[in-house]
Amino acid sequence: MRSFSLHASCLAKPKLPWSDDCSQNLNSLKLPALQRRPEFRSCKASKVLAFYGLKSPPYELDALEPYMSKRLLETHWGEHHHGYVEGLNKQLEKNHILYGYTLDELVKVTYNNGNPLPEFNNAAQVWNHDFFWESMQPGGGGMPELGLLQQIEKDFGSFTNFKEKFVEAALSLFGSGWVWLVLKRQEKRLEVVKTSNAVNPITWDDIPLISLDTWEHAYYQDYKNDRGKYVNAFMNHLVSWHVVTARIIRAEAFVNLGEPKIPVA
Repeated sequence: MRSFSLHASCLAKPKLPWSDDCSQNLNSLKLPALQRRPEFRSCKASKVLAFYGLKSPPYELDALEPYMSKRLLETHWGEHHHGYVEGLNKQLEKNHILYGYTLDELVKVTYNNGNPLPEFNNAAQVWNHDFFWESMQPGGGGMPELGLLQQIEKDFGSFTNFKEKFVEAALSLFGSGWVWLVLKRQEKRLEVVKTSNAVNPITWDDIPLISLDTWEHAYYQDYKNDRGKYVNAFMNHLVSWHVVTARIIRAEAFVNLGEPKIPVA
């Protein structure tokens, strides 16, 4: 995630004297606890070289065709997602207090209990897009299996009910935003939620399992104004139930769902 660089003279064995330009003892650095982590810099450099990087989708850009085109991914991932990453890094250059957080931590901290800091939108959109790309796979869609299907049936009555609820949430979301399948920690159940703009369910401690981007740039090149066709393509042909199963297995380390148990295989 971050790129660090040390001058060659800083790599000497501890018993050897430091060169003149590296005389500062790294052990003497004092940083505020829980605010930022050590910034290992080049002895000749004056700034950190990188903060967050642009993650590639876990498939080739043409792998989701014909349901999501290479042209759309080149624009959505290569321009919009990339723009959020660059915008966030520029903001962090001016606010070193936020340097060193994981992306999850940064989203929660900058949400600021519903009074977002300037960095929130870019941080959340980077998180949201990373999660969105990983929520899909070539040859996706269909139905989940085993314990995940049973959990959906337990919480929604049937898989059909869940699917209808998810599609309805996506179509009724006014303006730009996201639709999510989340695990509610306190209620210990699955729920479909929708958020506006960049807001992310981890800000109120839900555990996301699926995300669908309903910003117009997520589908306009392929589907024009037909959001319904886009949403159905996502549910029927793109969503990765294998990834969702892995996510809910991990979530069970934090939330005891009782029965049915979600099997590992």
